[in-house]
Amino acid sequence: MPFVTVQIAKGHSIEKKRQLVQAVTDALVATLGTKPEWITVYIDEFERENWAVGGQLHADKHSGRHKEKGV
Repeated sequence: MPFVTVQIAKGHSIEKKRQLVQAVTDALVATLGTKPEWITVYIDEFERENWAVGGQLHADKHSGRHKEKGV
């Protein structure tokens, strides 16, 4: 019974999250041969201001770059 945690920055639409969990589920079914109903996918969203690479906050480095329309 696979349990997968996917960490992504906040701001993705519900439709993108649907696509994400379906793709992860499909990959596990194809790879492990498990039943889709046995797979749990948890999306852990974080604020961009709490994530840094190379000493620079992601929010400062890519201001507005990843913001989806209509969010």
